[in-house]
Amino acid sequence: MIDARIKRINELAKKSRETGLNDAEREEQQRLRQEYIKAFRASLDSTLDSVYVEEQDGQAVPIKKYMKEKYGSGEEKSGKE
Repeated sequence: MIDARIKRINELAKKSRETGLNDAEREEQQRLRQEYIKAFRASLDSTLDSVYVEEQDGQAVPIKKYMKEKYGSGEEKSGKE
């Protein structure tokens, strides 16, 4: 489904450059882009769940916990609630 979504996003982008989009197509383009971004973020989040940082004492710490401790939550920047 992701491949079909990307293909359609690209089709709409090409059409937008060449002839322009009507209102329905612009709405579809925005919806597809938001769905793609949501899926991408979920995939990245899942990948980060399996990444660990080895601290100087040899302890393996999940990257999310490490980043939160070192830099703060980051919630302000990401727009998550």
